[in-house]
Amino acid sequence: MIPTSPKAPPPPVVAFPKTLTSIAASVGGLALFLIFASVLLVSQPIGSTVRGYFYGGVDRSVGVYPLESNLPISGLNDTQRYGNGISGYMKSTESAEPDTSSVGVPRKPAEYAKANETSVGVPTEPGESAQPDGPVKPDESGIEVPKKPGESAKPGESDVNRQSKSDSRQEVATSVPSASPASGNVSQTGPIDSGCDLYHGKWVFDSNGPLYTNNSCPVLTQMQNCQGNGRPDKEYENWRWKPAQCDLPRLDAKKFLELMRGKTLAFVGDSVARNQMESMLCILWQARTVEVPKNRGNKRMQRYYFKSTSTMIVRIWSSWLVDHTSEAIDFAPKGIDKLHLDAPDWNFMELIPSFDVIVLSSGHWFAKQSVYILNNEIVGGQLWWPDKSRPMKINNIEAFGISVETIVTAMATHPNYTGLTILRSYSPDHYEGGAWNTGGSCTGKVRPLMDGELVDNGFTNVMHEKQVAGFNRAIKKQTNKSKVRLMDITEAFGYRHDGHPGPYRSPDPNKITKRGPDGRPPPQDCLHWCMPGPVDTWNEIVSEIISREFQDSRSSLS
Repeated sequence: MIPTSPKAPPPPVVAFPKTLTSIAASVGGLALFLIFASVLLVSQPIGSTVRGYFYGGVDRSVGVYPLESNLPISGLNDTQRYGNGISGYMKSTESAEPDTSSVGVPRKPAEYAKANETSVGVPTEPGESAQPDGPVKPDESGIEVPKKPGESAKPGESDVNRQSKSDSRQEVATSVPSASPASGNVSQTGPIDSGCDLYHGKWVFDSNGPLYTNNSCPVLTQMQNCQGNGRPDKEYENWRWKPAQCDLPRLDAKKFLELMRGKTLAFVGDSVARNQMESMLCILWQARTVEVPKNRGNKRMQRYYFKSTSTMIVRIWSSWLVDHTSEAIDFAPKGIDKLHLDAPDWNFMELIPSFDVIVLSSGHWFAKQSVYILNNEIVGGQLWWPDKSRPMKINNIEAFGISVETIVTAMATHPNYTGLTILRSYSPDHYEGGAWNTGGSCTGKVRPLMDGELVDNGFTNVMHEKQVAGFNRAIKKQTNKSKVRLMDITEAFGYRHDGHPGPYRSPDPNKITKRGPDGRPPPQDCLHWCMPGPVDTWNEIVSEIISREFQDSRSSLS
């Protein structure tokens, strides 16, 4: 019999092409998956490193926040700072006080209708979602602190070694008088005076060291990472603020998060606000044994969410805290910043009902070129005034005071805001011997100034004076149930010339840290604060203010 198999080829011959096609399709699909996964991991390196996890989702491009170099470091000469100089400024303000009766009154009341609808900053579900170096000596401050032989600090010195060395030091203090002309007449609403005065006291050496180290905080801006940038001394990290009538508690990260359970703390302002916000995150990061905060930032704001207590820490950029535009207005051309001094910055005002505590920071950008507008009329400018035949009505110092009145009034009259506003007073810079671009310096400052060594900074003093005056005018207009407090750190921090990065602004091993052959100093930053460093005290004061207010609120309800 003739076999029938030739008419029907064996199954393997027919099945083989199908198997080959299937394998090819599988390999192709796997390749596409790996390519997609690789792209995803490059753009969002989730879990790759702690830093990558913590920063994921935040756009740190130039288009989001202005570069540090854009911040007008406030060490300008008198003509640049005051316009007509300090004497001219005093004369001009004596003759005519600008009309600020309508300052802070919203020009866009319709914006408030939308404010209560936003949930930005609060998750819907718990699981969701610069120049200077004068001829100064390292011990110029005059503070005599006993040292052990060979005790000079080294950049790589361990915390244990540093602490063991510090134990031998005696407590040395530099104090701020208990009565300050600038802050003694500051008005404050509510029961904050139930506690002691936090702003007059002394700096004391603390052998316990800082609340964190530059190596334990992954959110520290490199320019403020003084130890990481090679600063050779570390003693500036160990000075602690001691109020005259009480103790300022060290900020306990876990207790603070519990205090802020279900609440949002927002830092709003310039790069000094960023400095303070990062300090707070560095402190709270020490509670990482509980959790790693989730980054929910976007181009509008930085946000970090602590799931265990549903606490959100927010930072919003606002250079002047008032409304501004670069479009042409009247005889001011396009491209120059125009500040509407009588209107708050609408970029964040619609968000404030979502915030429980807001810390405001401003002042140093008023040294930058800008045009001042009141009641839709150009009334002055900084480093800009084309019509010399027409006198300016307002200079940058007066403009700062008006801007403070505007933003505080806006907070105190917002119909949907019931939180706590903390206005941090003007942060002093320490460009000694000149301005940031004319040889001013803070290099070699290794300890706080002592009593009698503080040299008055005329610009800082008058800026602080105008800020306090604007604050006092604003709180008299309050109509809502929110609380407004002035955190008056200016005088106390005038003693901390040792707390700035100076020339240690980058990890570049080839950076210049000494004066050149021609005597010119290297570029340096004597405005921002090293981290860890004195800026951490600001957040201890913030914590104490919040604690007092929340306790008083609970007491009033009981």
